[in-house]
Amino acid sequence: MPRPRTHDDALRRRLLERAGELLSTEGPAAVSLRKIATDVNTSTTAVYSLFGGKPALLEALYDEAFTRFGTHLAAVPITGDPAEDLVQIGLAYRRSALADPRFYSVLYSKVVEPTKEMSRAAGRTFAPVRNAVRRAVETGVFRDEDPERIALSMWGIAHGLVSLELNGNLPHGVDAAATYELALRAHGRGWLA
Repeated sequence: MPRPRTHDDALRRRLLERAGELLSTEGPAAVSLRKIATDVNTSTTAVYSLFGGKPALLEALYDEAFTRFGTHLAAVPITGDPAEDLVQIGLAYRRSALADPRFYSVLYSKVVEPTKEMSRAAGRTFAPVRNAVRRAVETGVFRDEDPERIALSMWGIAHGLVSLELNGNLPHGVDAAATYELALRAHGRGWLA
């Protein structure tokens, strides 16, 4: 009879959650295997068994953050209106960041030097934005401009406003959701043919 597995996926998820929380609230110096293991009531042996060490734990954390984020963006349905699709992708961007702020902060933390494969995986999360913009340009909804430039400008607006909101840097009394959507829609109108 095989030995029962004590270091399972549930423990792996708890370790990643705690590592993400420490990274986002206390910074990279706070992410120690001993602290993470203690905080989730396990041993450092379990962390080594599941990840092989701190560098691999951080890589897994980075991968998990982009997987979660990419899943939100990819779930936006493609319609016949690429300009509206782009707004909906932007709204999904914000929902993902607000639903999972610890993992959102990992996306841009630079605690991991991404491998080529990690960079490709991260780049795939940008694909829904890029594809919606290409469709908008190809169908004549947006001006005949470089789709990469349009997509990057939309990404910058989304990232900037979400970062301001998550860090508590929006002016008091601002309706963040309404302002965010207004900015996305204004951005789209600016590219209309």
